[in-house]
Amino acid sequence: MTARFTVVGCGDAFGSGGRLNTCFHFAGTSTILIDCGATALPGLKRLGLDPNAVDAVLLSHLHGDHFGGIPFFLLDAQFTSRRERPLAILGPEGCAERIARAQAVLFPGSERTEWRYPLDIREIAAGGSAPLAGMEVSAEAVVHPSGAPSLGLRIADGARVVAYSGDTEWTESLPVLADGADLFICECYAFARRAPYHLDYGTLAARRADLRAKRILLTHMNAEMLANRAGAAGFDLAEDGMTIEL
Repeated sequence: MTARFTVVGCGDAFGSGGRLNTCFHFAGTSTILIDCGATALPGLKRLGLDPNAVDAVLLSHLHGDHFGGIPFFLLDAQFTSRRERPLAILGPEGCAERIARAQAVLFPGSERTEWRYPLDIREIAAGGSAPLAGMEVSAEAVVHPSGAPSLGLRIADGARVVAYSGDTEWTESLPVLADGADLFICECYAFARRAPYHLDYGTLAARRADLRAKRILLTHMNAEMLANRAGAAGFDLAEDGMTIEL
């Protein structure tokens, strides 16, 4: 059975190029979101992807452009979509508290909601693994301060592996994450300029042979990287709305 991977949003935190915040929709043996940035809900609806069909949300780290859509997603399920199916959220250590705090800031009192659907928020540590909606997730530490551990992720559904760098500078966790993956989603914030705690095309091109994935998709690009897309040989480049069959 094939799976469909959809780029709901692949922008950086600042919407460079008019792109939406990070959110990937992976429909395999089950359906999960990989990150849920602040624009995830309108992005899903724009593409005709039913939020109620999402079984779980997987978070790489706790910056707003990667998890800030969670309060909107939960409240849409409560009041608009009238969700009844269980929803799982798996994220770095501290994610349950940060989600509650985000709810309290954005919609005061919503952190005390009695959800109409079963909601299970769990945490995963670097070096650990956990089941999620019938898939198996493993996590590796990456280098990106976010007030909580930041993770690179591997998701296996029994037929294929999707891996994701999260946001990070170069770290030897990246070859581990990418090794043998059917798809490796890799941050590439800048083209030539080095940015602290982020990857750039020059570094990735120099280390391309170490990333032994079948396909590498660059994401989270800033204005400089977008302006130099034509020079980014050897990789695929993400676009909002693109789909990949796996």
